[in-house]
Amino acid sequence: MRDGSSRVSDRPRPLPPNDPRQYDDLADEWWRPDGAFAMLHWLARARAALVPPAARPDALLVDLGCGAGLLAPHLAGKGYRHVGVDLTRSALAQAARHGVTPVNGDATAVPLADGCADVVAAGELLEHVPDWRRAVAEACRLLRPGGLLVLDTLNDTALSRLIAVEIGERLPTVPRGIHDPRLFVDHRELVAECARHGVDLRVRGVRPGLPGTLAWLLRRIRSRGGRPQPTTVGRVPRIRPTWSTSVLYQGWGVRRG
Repeated sequence: MRDGSSRVSDRPRPLPPNDPRQYDDLADEWWRPDGAFAMLHWLARARAALVPPAARPDALLVDLGCGAGLLAPHLAGKGYRHVGVDLTRSALAQAARHGVTPVNGDATAVPLADGCADVVAAGELLEHVPDWRRAVAEACRLLRPGGLLVLDTLNDTALSRLIAVEIGERLPTVPRGIHDPRLFVDHRELVAECARHGVDLRVRGVRPGLPGTLAWLLRRIRSRGGRPQPTTVGRVPRIRPTWSTSVLYQGWGVRRG
């Protein structure tokens, strides 16, 4: 789904799944509360809730795959200098307008020093990275001893592929082709990989609240049908813990040493 972007119709053929150029096509969607990236807003708020106030002056939070800086409003007042790393320049330009220091770079080769970060956030990133283990190694490398890693991603399960791709990308919600299910990340492998790099990661399943999600979906369907979009966003879903990690999960852990 790429409504509202004339650039999409200019392309001679569809992009392959998980192609980063999709984010340029969808650049106008980042900050629309009910837009194509609405769920990323909900997840950003839940991810920020895992981040405590800064424990020292000049504390640094490195936001890997920061996109347009959706985490920034939820970190306001916590005392961090917020550095965002992303491949997509159009998204970084928007992140900078929201107070993020932009760094154009790859999450598997971050141009920042070892141990520079008090917090590393990797939200909805790992399922888009061809080598998620290298991204995890980089995230852990950036953390100072005692630093906190927070992340969320999609699990490598049949249920996750069904919900996120087969169903989700056929609804007027998630853009078609935004995921490559071959890149989804098994939560047990992720915990083991983080441990190899000195971070004891805890995970829990999460899901968006049902009433708010249904209300948002209804608004999306109405907007697709040509009805005027509301000037104010309606009920915003909360991301809630759930007993199962089989679709979407959060992780958090402190670097040893």
